[in-house]
Amino acid sequence: MKVKLEHVAHCRSGDKGDTSNIAVFAFEPELYPLLKEQLTVERFKAYYAGAIKGPVTRYEVDNLHAMNFVAQGALGGGVSRSLCLDNYGKALSSAILGFELDVPDALRQHLHGQHLLPGS
Repeated sequence: MKVKLEHVAHCRSGDKGDTSNIAVFAFEPELYPLLKEQLTVERFKAYYAGAIKGPVTRYEVDNLHAMNFVAQGALGGGVSRSLCLDNYGKALSSAILGFELDVPDALRQHLHGQHLLPGS
């Protein structure tokens, strides 16, 4: 089934200059391999449809069931230089929660907000 990332993980973010830092934490250890497989650097960057101009690096933190994405060229030159208020790091981390994942039915019980999912 297709579900949004918000049912699989939560995010934290920060920004410094023109670089955004977005950490994605699986709600349950069972969901982490799915995140690693599907939330690749390429798909992460493509999701933002050109808003991230520079390279993206993904760091895996397996013992925390988390990944940290460092996106350069993501904030329109930097928070204090950009007129585009929606490009702050917090907005970027909120946006990624809409990323869609294919989740096998066997993992359904580990999803958060199950009552909001289709077929519930």
